[in-house]
Amino acid sequence: MKRQSIFILVLVILIAIPLNGYADQSQDLIEKTNKGIINWTQGIIQAKGIGAPPEKLYGKPSARPMALRAATLDAYRNILEVVNGVRIDSTTSVKDYAVESDVIMSRVQGMVQGAQEVKREYLSDGTVEITMQMNLRGGFSQLILPEEIKPLESITPVVPVQSASAVFTGLVVDAKGLSARPAMSPKILDENGQEVYGSAFVSREYAVQQGMSGYAKELSAATQNQRVTDNPLTVKGLRTEGAGRSDIVISNADAAKLRSASENLSFMKKCRVMVVVD
Repeated sequence: MKRQSIFILVLVILIAIPLNGYADQSQDLIEKTNKGIINWTQGIIQAKGIGAPPEKLYGKPSARPMALRAATLDAYRNILEVVNGVRIDSTTSVKDYAVESDVIMSRVQGMVQGAQEVKREYLSDGTVEITMQMNLRGGFSQLILPEEIKPLESITPVVPVQSASAVFTGLVVDAKGLSARPAMSPKILDENGQEVYGSAFVSREYAVQQGMSGYAKELSAATQNQRVTDNPLTVKGLRTEGAGRSDIVISNADAAKLRSASENLSFMKKCRVMVVVD
C-alpha cells in the first residue's frame, strides 16, 4: 500500500512538471506578426519556413534536401521581415535604422543568417517545415541600441539626486490599459516630459546583455521577476508618448521617489526595470 502511494505521488509530480513549464511560457509577452513572433520576455524572434521539393523529384533521394533548403531560405526571409519591424524606440524601427546605412543593413542580414534552427518537421507530402530563432540581445543589441547608451563608467546623474531612505532594487511600470508597445530602448517620463529612465541612465553592457527593460503580461509576474529582485518600486503608467507608444509617462510623485536616493541610480544602470503591457 505504501509503495502504491509513493508511485502515485511520483506520477503526479512528473505530470505536473510539463504543465508548470507551459504555464510559465504562457506568461511571456509575445507579439505576433504576419511572418513570425517577437518574444519580448525572452528577447527572441521566431519564424517558420516551409519548403517542398520540385514535383519531378518526388520519391527521389534528393527530394528531402531540396525541400529542407527551400524551407531554410523561407525561414530566413521571414525572420528578416520580423526583425525589420522590431521597434528600437517609440519612433524608430530596425528597418528605419538599417536603411540609413548599407553597412548596418548588411550586418543585420548577416545576423539573420546566423539564426538557429529550433524545430524541424517532415510532412507526409514531402514538405519540410522548420522554425528558426534569433536572439535580440548580445550582438544584435550592440548594433541596434542607440549610441547614447554608454559604458557604466561614463554614466553621470542627469538630474540632482538627494539622499533619502527610500532605496529600491528595481522598477516595475504597470502600463496595462494604455495600449503601450514594447521596444528595445523605451523611456519612462514624468508628467513634465523629463526623462526618469532611458538611454542616459543605463550601462551599455547591461542593456546589451539583457535588454533595457524586461516585459511581462501580468503585474504579479513582473514584481516577482528576478530582474527587479526583492524591493522594486511599482508605479502606474498614466499614458504613452511617441508614435510607437513605447515611452510611458508616470506621475511626478512617483518620479520623485526614484530621484530621491542616489542608490536608485544603481539599479537603473543595471537595467532592473520591468514593464507590464497588455
